[in-house]
Amino acid sequence: MGGARAQFLEEHFEKLRPTQMTVGFEEVALKRKKFRALPIEGKRRFASEHPFPAVLGPGRGCYITDGHHLGRALLEEGVGVARVSLIDDLSHFDAGAFWREMERRGLSFPFDARGRSQPFEKIPQSLRELTDDPFRSLAARVRRADEYQKDSRPFAEFKWAEYFRRRLSVEALNAFPELALQCARKLARNGTALCAKCDAAFSGICGVRQRAGAEDLLPQEN
Repeated sequence: MGGARAQFLEEHFEKLRPTQMTVGFEEVALKRKKFRALPIEGKRRFASEHPFPAVLGPGRGCYITDGHHLGRALLEEGVGVARVSLIDDLSHFDAGAFWREMERRGLSFPFDARGRSQPFEKIPQSLRELTDDPFRSLAARVRRADEYQKDSRPFAEFKWAEYFRRRLSVEALNAFPELALQCARKLARNGTALCAKCDAAFSGICGVRQRAGAEDLLPQEN
């Protein structure tokens, strides 16, 4: 298929295969809420107007390369069938060769909820098996606050999640979500959290000072 025009097909949400290990459950819940508020006809139209880009892989499975949060949300809302935009056919590869090719193309993200690289066989078999990464939800909240622009490159928002993970502790994020958001917004805007004005209880566990020299994983402009 290569550079040919994308083809469209239908597949059950339960059968869609992820190319990542996690989603932000908070982000999934927000998408569910927005979808639930639509009228019946609006829901039908929404589902048809939001195709999921996918690569055909081993066993002719549809491996989606974007839209994992929306896919999980629609699955949980009981939507049965997804519209899929097939961008390439790699079904002739065995599993090992397939994942190596997906990695080469930047179309897979085998990192767990702690940001640790995992073997490709650990990637879940279904959208329902994706686990929660709270830093991915934090990254989405920072973007919605207009602290950085949405990036169309695959898994770009996970790079922001990793940026915050290396600078904030999960304990602070769970215990003080709003303060963590304020801190993350400052980090995105200025590269520093300006900790002097933080709440004492939050600053004691946030980890920013200890992680201030962490490697910056954000993509650099050429």
